[in-house]
Amino acid sequence: MTLLHVSISAENPERVSTFLATLLGGEALPFPPFPDSWIAFAGQDDGTAIEVYPLTHRLKIGPEAIACEAGPPDASPSFAHVAIRSAFGREEVLARGAAEGWTTRLCNRGPFDCVEMWLENRLLVEVLDPAMQRDYARGMTMQNWRRMFGLG
Repeated sequence: MTLLHVSISAENPERVSTFLATLLGGEALPFPPFPDSWIAFAGQDDGTAIEVYPLTHRLKIGPEAIACEAGPPDASPSFAHVAIRSAFGREEVLARGAAEGWTTRLCNRGPFDCVEMWLENRLLVEVLDPAMQRDYARGMTMQNWRRMFGLG
């Protein structure tokens, strides 16, 4: 299984989508199925993408398919987060996040390091540069997980 796309919400979907597309080496485009929404495509153009909706939008079960409804903005923190690959080195990622005014820092997650970036200072995205991606691939296995946490 490979994650194909994920959706997030943002106060400024165009800005966040453009920023993410830059990290992914791709392009941000409007997302016409839902008003005021954007999508950040990864550079390999294989369908890997991050959809970015306004804080006022909610997905809901429609009569025959997914539907969108507007509501009050929801800027509350969330346990949901995503980790993404970037071709940029860690210093470049740190600098780009700082330039946006977002909390951005280098963190150790045990089996791998990442740049912890808080988009709009509310939503966590873990950004992995090429070296971090190699450590992630080596460290985030079921066998290593069992060993790290004594799960037999």
